[in-house]
Amino acid sequence: MISSSHLLTVDVEDWPQSTLDHDLPIGDRVVTNTQRLLEILAQNRVRGTFFVLGRVAERHRRLSFEIAAAGHEVATHGYSHESVEDMPIKRFKEELHRSVEVLRQQIGKPILGHRAADFSISERSLSILECLVEEGLIYDSSIFPIQHPRYGIPGACRRPHLVRASSKALLVEFPLPTIGFGPLTLPVAGGGYFRCFPYWWTKRALGMIGAEGSTAACYLHPYELDTAELNETPYRIPTSLRWSQFTNRRSVRSKLARLLKDFRFLTMGEACKQMRANLQIALDLERCPISYQTVTSSM
Repeated sequence: MISSSHLLTVDVEDWPQSTLDHDLPIGDRVVTNTQRLLEILAQNRVRGTFFVLGRVAERHRRLSFEIAAAGHEVATHGYSHESVEDMPIKRFKEELHRSVEVLRQQIGKPILGHRAADFSISERSLSILECLVEEGLIYDSSIFPIQHPRYGIPGACRRPHLVRASSKALLVEFPLPTIGFGPLTLPVAGGGYFRCFPYWWTKRALGMIGAEGSTAACYLHPYELDTAELNETPYRIPTSLRWSQFTNRRSVRSKLARLLKDFRFLTMGEACKQMRANLQIALDLERCPISYQTVTSSM
């Protein structure tokens, strides 16, 4: 057992609707796949943070309750899984509120955290984080400190940190996990990076993050356990997506089993309580232009 504690997070979404076409109906596989993941976590006595899509919660009204009843934390993954940068700010606020309210009603507890669909907050849309504070959320996990065609903020703070809103309220940001490798910042321990990289690389990377005195927000999707989906889906899947979305799904269960045994995990709510007093402000939304830079402050 390695001593490092990290964060296990799950993005609960229906693969065809989230990836192929946002107008598709939410299917039933998301329930089966999530229940399968809940069983694995229960067997390993691990609790995580589940970012549940609002449309999934409305279609399958007991799923969020099942997640919470199993001892996990429920947070919002937004409502429609569309890029938050492509929405007018008014629509983003409406979708955020709708998703928070449906989840709160279903689990009977406040919703404290958010993750944007496809990590779709870039440097040009950092002001969106203000909306999370206005909604009463206390943490976010949407910033990916890498260069990528679809997402990412190169140069963003790699460690958990604070975001100061214009109201002076503070939001905890848990960036997606990366390691520094010379001049490069490399993504690790999540989604396709977890599926496609050998497990020894993930283990080594998480050990490096722990040695830095930091913690990694590992992430996966319930559908990544679904090895039959490619052959059973009724929709046409482009070749590029067949490769990027289905490669090595058969490896996920065994890799996850090793991950859960090799590391300890906290929920993001627990991490906020333990870490908040020691975090520094790395993003100040009052500054113009808004960008990541080192800002020190006594907490």
